[in-house]
Amino acid sequence: MLSAEIAACRACSRLVQWREQVGREKRAAYRDEQYWAQGVPGFGDPDAHLMVVGLAPAAHGANRTGRMFTGDRSGDWLYRALYRAGYANQPESVSRDDGLVLTGAWITSPVKCAPPDNKPLPDERDTCRPFFGRELALLPNIRVIVALGGFGYQVACQELGVRPRPRFGHGVEVPLGDGRTLVCSYHVSQQNTFTGRLTETMLDDVFTRARELGGTNPEPGR
Repeated sequence: MLSAEIAACRACSRLVQWREQVGREKRAAYRDEQYWAQGVPGFGDPDAHLMVVGLAPAAHGANRTGRMFTGDRSGDWLYRALYRAGYANQPESVSRDDGLVLTGAWITSPVKCAPPDNKPLPDERDTCRPFFGRELALLPNIRVIVALGGFGYQVACQELGVRPRPRFGHGVEVPLGDGRTLVCSYHVSQQNTFTGRLTETMLDDVFTRARELGGTNPEPGR
């Protein structure tokens, strides 16, 4: 099973050392919690038409909780937006057993382990990339891929064979020629959300566009 392979992977020694070190030392606010401290698989609806691609697990977010964008402020922004767009049944995600359900959406990252300073090395990116390709192959209904940030966009373009690669920019759309579309968004990192570079309205517009491109409508009442 792919998720088990991702969790057990130890291919990148620097990342394995870091994720486990963070899991031992912990942040003071989480000192009583058991950190996941493994590779973090993607999460969501196997019938999804939307794939959201981040960068890598956050050291004290997904590396702690074991689920992408769960337990950190970036995830707070993302899941609120997914809730408003009708992709999530609740606006927050704090743990793997908090009842969150995604409908029509899948969330993943090109690098599956938390990297030091949130900066994977090129060889780590390339070593992990086959997992991303296998995820795409297992999600045949994907029609829209939203890349959060330039790193996710670069890896998605490599995997999808986009050449030449258009310049990254918020709202940029790249038709893939097979009915799928790659859509760019600024990452939901605090350096973007705290500074106003990315606003909730901008993020909402991205997921509204994802609905249009995917040919689906949100659940009634959303």
